[in-house]
Amino acid sequence: MTAPLTVGFDLDLTLADTREGIAATYRALAAETGVFIDVPTVIARLGPPLERELAHWFPPAQIPAAAARYRQLYGDIAVPVSTPMPGALQAVQAVREHSGRAIVVTAKSQRHAEATVAALGLPVDAVIGGLFGTEKGEALREHGAGVYVGDHLADVDAARAAGARSVAVATGPFDAAALRAHGADVVLEDLAAFPAWLAGTVPAAR
Repeated sequence: MTAPLTVGFDLDLTLADTREGIAATYRALAAETGVFIDVPTVIARLGPPLERELAHWFPPAQIPAAAARYRQLYGDIAVPVSTPMPGALQAVQAVREHSGRAIVVTAKSQRHAEATVAALGLPVDAVIGGLFGTEKGEALREHGAGVYVGDHLADVDAARAAGARSVAVATGPFDAAALRAHGADVVLEDLAAFPAWLAGTVPAAR
């Protein structure tokens, strides 16, 4: 019996353009704490967990409090201004049109991942937050994902850890050449190309 199609998607800069909101939240955090944060640099390397980024700007002892305050601010500042990446809704719908399940696996916190998905109206079947890189592999395996779509080198690692096919989109901090060099199975310029790719690949993706 053929296994059902399940496709995992990363969230930030894969399905959701969260750059404006993240930048605004970091600016608010910097203003409150008096700590300098180079926001353009932060936005240029989106992907890793919040605490890892904050370690560039705060002493270790201050990171937990800074992370907690960032998360308090994020819901009101960032979620309302998040927008879908080009082709995001169509990509998710393409999975469902092939009788598949679409899931989100992201480093974003569970609460804010769910809020972002809901705000964008993305019809996904599950949202799993708080995981990065190879940590995502367990969630992908648990949900039987045969494909994982992301914009970061660490998303390629996640797919590999899950034994899933890695589909990389060059909409985040890495260009197509870097994603390909890191071992992505498929590299697309953006999600607009995903439905056509999926239509030609569904039997292998199950």
